Amino acid sequence: MTGEKFENLMKIMHRLRKECPWDKEQTHDSIKSATIEEAYEVVEAIDNKDFAELKTELGDLLLHIVFHSVIAEEENHFNIDDVIEAISEKLIRRHPHIFGEVKVNGSEDIERNWEKIKLQEGRESVLEGVPKHLPQIQRAYRLQQKASKIGFDWEKKEEVWKKVNEEINELKESEKLNDKEKIEEEIGDLFFALVNYSRFLKVNPEDALRKTNNKFIRRFKYLENKIREEGKSLEDSTLEEMDKYWEESKKDE
Repeated sequence: MTGEKFENLMKIMHRLRKECPWDKEQTHDSIKSATIEEAYEVVEAIDNKDFAELKTELGDLLLHIVFHSVIAEEENHFNIDDVIEAISEKLIRRHPHIFGEVKVNGSEDIERNWEKIKLQEGRESVLEGVPKHLPQIQRAYRLQQKASKIGFDWEKKEEVWKKVNEEINELKESEKLNDKEKIEEEIGDLFFALVNYSRFLKVNPEDALRKTNNKFIRRFKYLENKIREEGKSLEDSTLEEMDKYWEESKKDE
């Protein structure tokens, strides 16, 4: 049944590429930003625990996988069968503890084996495979994760927190020198150290920051609405008035 539905989706996509003027014009480059957007909408649905929306967004993401595959087929690069075959082979190859004779003692062994297998596949660095265009907080987190899998890591979270404080002090020193380049470098180092500390706390910093951004938006909108109810604009309001509603929004939550 699933196979029939997937074949029907492929037929729809092939027909759109032949008959729809807009779909015919699209390329990998023209839809790549929308592909990223669909992935983020999947994440948003997961955050909201909205499973009806998650079903829809996963469909949209699947559409993009099919779309890119059909474009590649038309250009004689590969087709959807090649995509499915490649990921199936990869899953088997990277899970020797399931499909082979390798013995493991938990998730940490599995993750270490995963990175070793990637190197055996021809990668020159453990750090390869982290996309350059990831949000940089998430990219830092993934780089640190990968390095940790081969033992390049702090032993205790207290050591990482000491590094965070060290970076704060270095930032303060660069401020005294009024050296813009050095300030930028030290802020980057501080972010990197904080990301590392969050990893030791088993918190994904990208998730944490996204939730904080959403909280800020929610509270700021509350503030805006309250000021509008008074018949005023933000520009006409004092900081004290805005702070009052900001604190109210926190209590309201």
